[in-house]
Amino acid sequence: MAVESTPEPAITEPGTTGPRRRAKGRRRKARSTGSKALRATAWTAAGVVVLGGAGAGYVYFKLNGNIRSVDINQALGSDRPLKIDNGSENILVLGSDTRAGKNKKLGGGTDDGSARSDTAMIVHVYEGHKQASVVSVPRDTLVDRPQCTDTKGTTHDAASGVMFNEAYGTGGAACAVKTVESITGIRMDHYLEVDFEGFQKLIDDLGGVHVTTSKDIKDPQSHLNLKAGPHTLTGEQALGLVRTRHGVGDGSDLGRIQLQQAFIKALIDQVKHVGVFTSPKKLYDLADAATKAVTADSDLGSVNSLMDFAGGLKGISSSHMKMVTMPVQYDPANPNRVLLDKRKAQLVWDALKNDEPIPASATKGTATGEAKGVVSAG
Repeated sequence: MAVESTPEPAITEPGTTGPRRRAKGRRRKARSTGSKALRATAWTAAGVVVLGGAGAGYVYFKLNGNIRSVDINQALGSDRPLKIDNGSENILVLGSDTRAGKNKKLGGGTDDGSARSDTAMIVHVYEGHKQASVVSVPRDTLVDRPQCTDTKGTTHDAASGVMFNEAYGTGGAACAVKTVESITGIRMDHYLEVDFEGFQKLIDDLGGVHVTTSKDIKDPQSHLNLKAGPHTLTGEQALGLVRTRHGVGDGSDLGRIQLQQAFIKALIDQVKHVGVFTSPKKLYDLADAATKAVTADSDLGSVNSLMDFAGGLKGISSSHMKMVTMPVQYDPANPNRVLLDKRKAQLVWDALKNDEPIPASATKGTATGEAKGVVSAG
């Protein structure tokens, strides 16, 4: 985890030669929120190191006890895409919109006893772990969900023409991973999930996130009311922003994805410069919030594993991260749903399999949400 920052020279795209720059500033963990959660985990490492001594032992076990894990590999078995050993990694990052417990008060939802993947991102970390591509999967995409077995051992039948986010609602993390692997033909090496309550507290402990909006955003359903201009978003406002779909743009899930991608970049930029090392208590609070927010696959289900994982991502800043939406087109039969553009999507999957940049042609002419540029960092 870098502590001091230095000016950066130019960087080249993955798969090309030329100068690269070292990431600057302070770094932390990620999730998900790409999302959201991928950098915040590094706070767990700092929390153990900074507090030191006998206190560090307590901190370690306390933070370790915060982390929830799911055994994805056991649930999915051997019927999966082969691991491509080219030095890259693929992580499925989900934001869950469960309405259980305290979460029912957040994000404008009601407790209907269900849970769905409100945000889904495939994060591809390139060889060398200096750059990444993030592919957002619209929750309203109609897909063919494969048969899957959840982590409790229950098998769920395959279904055709169902919304992507129902995979999580049907069989949890394992079925979500199975569905993504079926769509992409790419093995997910890791799984990270963040919930409403944890996300909101993490932003508040961070001191808010600085963004600028080019338009007014008002959405009573997500409790969001922002005038055009600069803002330091509280946890509640940040949650409203990444969940709104009616406050700006065309009211679609695609517009919400554009807002999410812009917010994640703002969050990453701010985390790199936050002065947590000046306050051990702030550092611990951030580590505590980050680990409570995260559910991870069993390979990442400990402080040590998350530390190692986050340490491998420390060179990736927002300028090193390309964010796209999975190529889709609006469903002619239902404008509230989208269909996978299989030909263009294959360009994305082939690029990730080969550890190459996603070509511009893969997303040209695909459906967008008309919210691009509404939110920016700062």
